[in-house]
Amino acid sequence: MLSFIIPFTGVLLIGAIWVPAFKQFGAFLGLITAGLAIALKDPITNLAGWLFILFRKPFVLGDRVQVGNHTGDIIDIRLFQFTMLEIGNWVEADQSTGRIIHLPNGRVFLEPQANYSTGFEYIWNEIKVLITFESNWEKAKSILEEIINKHTKDVDLKAEKEILEASKNYMIYYKNLTPIVYTSVKESGVQLTIRYLCNPRRRRGSENEIWENILIEINAHKDIDFAYPTTRFYK
Repeated sequence: MLSFIIPFTGVLLIGAIWVPAFKQFGAFLGLITAGLAIALKDPITNLAGWLFILFRKPFVLGDRVQVGNHTGDIIDIRLFQFTMLEIGNWVEADQSTGRIIHLPNGRVFLEPQANYSTGFEYIWNEIKVLITFESNWEKAKSILEEIINKHTKDVDLKAEKEILEASKNYMIYYKNLTPIVYTSVKESGVQLTIRYLCNPRRRRGSENEIWENILIEINAHKDIDFAYPTTRFYK
């Protein structure tokens, strides 16, 4: 009996000493854990972002995307950051600026991402042509329709095939993929807006070719003139 009481008493005495110490250690461990969580918040968020990019695939290498205010082509994806070759900014029509931008992966949780490449590899682009009120706007509209149809005759067929594939994974449905010219009236004249599909990497090139054709054709017709803001003075 004595051999049982003595060890039991010893355990109680030691426990009375160590239990408060364990409580203090637990509180200390909790503070350390909280401190580490705060200090490692960004790396952990970026690591979670990398896993999100890897499995959810909001973008992959080669995609053209916009993340927040930054737009570019994805050229590298790593554990804590992804890298894009910037386009736009001070350069018009989505062409490369030559700058490389590194963004933390955690940005995918904080900012919207617009993907130009995944799903449907075409975007709608618009070119606005302003002519004077005195111009033959119907003839001008017919000329623009002829020009844009010539430049997009191959795009419509490719886009139609892609939209069928995209509709299997995304709610993307377009009834009309052919280019169109809209008519509206502005203060300085009649505005004819060309709306057409193009590859995002071909936007500036297509605009250049279309505008050159427009300038040649409009200059060939004496009853059509470009409009621009003017100020009239009356005596």
